[in-house]
Amino acid sequence: MSINLIQCRQTAEAAIAKAVEIGIPMNIAIVDEGANIKFFVRMDNAMLGSADIALKKARTSSLFNRDSGDIGKLSQPGGPLHDIEQTNGGLVSFPGGIVIRDDTGKVIGAIGVSGGTVEQDFQVASAGAAAYKD
Repeated sequence: MSINLIQCRQTAEAAIAKAVEIGIPMNIAIVDEGANIKFFVRMDNAMLGSADIALKKARTSSLFNRDSGDIGKLSQPGGPLHDIEQTNGGLVSFPGGIVIRDDTGKVIGAIGVSGGTVEQDFQVASAGAAAYKD
């Protein structure tokens, strides 16, 4: 099962609400378990260059069944996944991509957020992922 459109909207609405709360316009991408884009929002005045980053954070999380920040910890020089960012058409391995799982723990998609600091991106992505409902 993949994340469906209603669930994508719930996830995105929660992420948007958090972005509004912290005052940072964001790009929000939601992909299915195969890293295919299902939903995308570019808030008014969100940085144009961050749209691609948001999608790549979501894809990174979905492709590797882990949050993008976790991949980042493993991809540092000398790490077991060093240079993984060069694969799969380009990945982003810093926080802001979060895996979305169903009630059984199966990955059904991921959210990627970009437009603020890494910490702000992570906050907004976390708010979105937490709003997912089966």
